[in-house]
Amino acid sequence: MATDDSKRDLLRHTLATLAYRGGKVLRGAPEGFAGFRIGDSSRTPGEILAHIGDLFDWALCLVRGEHVWRETPLGTWEEGTSRFFAGLSRLDAYLASDASLGFSPEQLFQGPIADAFTHVGQLAMLRRLAGSPVRGENYFKADIAAGRVGPEQSAPRREFD
Repeated sequence: MATDDSKRDLLRHTLATLAYRGGKVLRGAPEGFAGFRIGDSSRTPGEILAHIGDLFDWALCLVRGEHVWRETPLGTWEEGTSRFFAGLSRLDAYLASDASLGFSPEQLFQGPIADAFTHVGQLAMLRRLAGSPVRGENYFKADIAAGRVGPEQSAPRREFD
């Protein structure tokens, strides 16, 4: 059975993976991409990015034992990108600390973290539909490590090898 420390380590690696994959999608988005809409009822990439930021805020509340959801008003693409990495950094720092978790690692993963991966995938699909696809990569070989959740750590290392 996995120890609490090993589960926290896996969550931290998961956040680093999210930073890496998210960074590829966020970096180099074309001008106007934040407002791109594929249908009348679809979210724009900017709205999706704001929602991901809300997920990270919620996750930080959850690790502290609070179940609080807040929606933040839509900002610019640059503000959303900064918020993405800041949220990952705050969450990672909490997981790296000795502070107890308010909810189980499994709940943290199945809720806000898994949802964030879904939305990063949506952003990748929207990039392709907007004519600016993200270059594919063999993520198995990517240089990803727990604690590397900033924008400078999410640059692609290997393409298709």
